[in-house]
Amino acid sequence: MNATAPSTSPVPAISEAERARRVGEIDFARGSVRYEGGILADDIEQLNARYIAGEIDSDQLTAAILASI
Repeated sequence: MNATAPSTSPVPAISEAERARRVGEIDFARGSVRYEGGILADDIEQLNARYIAGEIDSDQLTAAILASI
């Protein structure tokens, strides 16, 4: 019997296209904040990086940002 164990990786795989879309989304948001004269805190940038990497989804990103303010 040659069964393959399911992946236990906590990071879901996202496609390069999805990653690129997320980069664009975050860059747009970052630019909007900068246009208003602000900069994103390091903890928000860390959340953004996790979102881009596929570790969290959009709802989780939003919830984490709202919880941090």
